[in-house]
Amino acid sequence: MDIQDFRDVALSFQGAEESSHMGQPDFRVGGRIFATLASQDQGYGNLMLTPELQNSLVSAAPDVFLPVHGGWGRMGATHVRLSVATEHQLTEALHMAWKLRVEKNEKSKSRTKRTKKQK
Repeated sequence: MDIQDFRDVALSFQGAEESSHMGQPDFRVGGRIFATLASQDQGYGNLMLTPELQNSLVSAAPDVFLPVHGGWGRMGATHVRLSVATEHQLTEALHMAWKLRVEKNEKSKSRTKRTKKQK
């Protein structure tokens, strides 16, 4: 897999759009980031996951997935080594990140509606 494959898969999900953050390509749904190509120069795509999902991917395929260094990684940000990832691995991992963001967006909308009703 390569950068273009990552881009194509990320944009295949409903509502996904490409944008940029700090000059690096990112992929959003509902205006919120679920994946980036901030580490593309190192051959990585990045996924915004939970620590639990990250642990599951890293445990299953440590040659493909690894935590992003530092605090972002501890919060679930995960590198995917594009040169060794299969199409299935990349698609499933990006789908996890997209689905997680969609679910968080829905929860946020619900909270906003409740807050407005209380006012």
